[in-house]
This record gives sequence, structure tokens and C-alpha cells, in this order.
Amino acid sequence: MESVIRLENVSKKFSSEEVIKNISMEFQKGRIYGIVGKNGSGKTVLFKLIAGYLKPSSGEIFVMGKKIGVDVDFPQSMGLVIETPGFLPQYTAYQNLQYLASIRKVIGKEEIVSAIRMVGLEPDSRKKVGKYSLGMRQRLGIAQAIMEKPELILLDEPMNGLDKRGIADIKQLLCELAAEGKTILMSSHYAEDMQVCDEVFEMEDGRLL
Repeated sequence: MESVIRLENVSKKFSSEEVIKNISMEFQKGRIYGIVGKNGSGKTVLFKLIAGYLKPSSGEIFVMGKKIGVDVDFPQSMGLVIETPGFLPQYTAYQNLQYLASIRKVIGKEEIVSAIRMVGLEPDSRKKVGKYSLGMRQRLGIAQAIMEKPELILLDEPMNGLDKRGIADIKQLLCELAAEGKTILMSSHYAEDMQVCDEVFEMEDGRLL
């Protein structure tokens, strides 16, 4: 199978604290990978390293054949939700995504509307995002991660704030995206969120088990 992400002896230190410890791993195209771990285990830092937001203290990270921080600063076809999604509260869901889409100018109204509908929100709603519940914000965060049809999708705690129906909806969406050949990494505190994954790892004290 085609390797989309390859980590080679990756470690990350903040001052004297090593939060990622010598991880070597490959993630393949068209699969959903789950990483379960408690707060402080290193999940979010690992995602930020893959996304190019942080540089490893040692080791190398390759995404789609490009070395992060050398060949490219960030993966070239990536969507992500890391920590709490941030939006402009005075604008609607569509207006927020339209603004984000204007940065790269690779999609238009049709793709934005489709992404909003895919996560179970209404693209024509005039409700401002500032009035959204946590679950609605989470859905919108996932919409922005998938709207440009990236090959790699990183979702840090995507089920956070979702009710039972929302979790089922997002699991179904992730299955559909993987069937299209997308590679998905998702993290959670809870093992039950991982039923949709092809492979699940436990992260503990900076190591993948």
C-alpha cells in the first residue's frame, strides 16, 4: 500500500521535557487511523509535527514523499482540526468557510455548500457561528477540514461536543472519505470513538503503543 505519512525516529522536546519519544511509523493511503490517549500523552503535539506547525527535535517526517520542513513547510494537500476550531463569531457558517476558501482560491460556492451539508449543517442558515453549540462548531470545523478535498485529514478530538447522532454522522462521513482514498488520522480520549478506524494506537507518555 502507498505510504502517505512516514515518521522516522521522531522526537520532540520542550526545554528539558521530551513529549514525543522516538516514534517511527507509517500511515497508508485510504485508511483511518485512531490514536487514543489521555491529556498530555502527546497526541496533539504529534499532529502538529505532521502538519508542519512544529519542528521535531530529532528525526524526519515525510508526507506524500516530501520531507516536512525541508522540501515543504506544510503538507500540500491537508485538512485539519487541531484543538478548538476558531471562527469569526459574527458571521454565518457559509461566510466563515467562504473567507477561509478565499485564501487559496481552489474551491468555490459549490464545494463550500457541499462540505457544510456533509457534516449535517444547513448552508443557507443565517445563524451566526457565535450562537453555535460546541457540537455545531465541531461539525463546522470538520467541514473546513474537508472542503478543499485534501488527501490527508488530521482530526484532533473530532467527536468532542457531539451527541450520539453527531458521532454516528461523523463516523459515516469518515468511512466515505476513506473509501475515496483519503488518509485520516483522528485522536480521542475514548476507545469507543475508534470503532470506525482500520488501526488504533494508544499514546502514552510520548510513545505510540
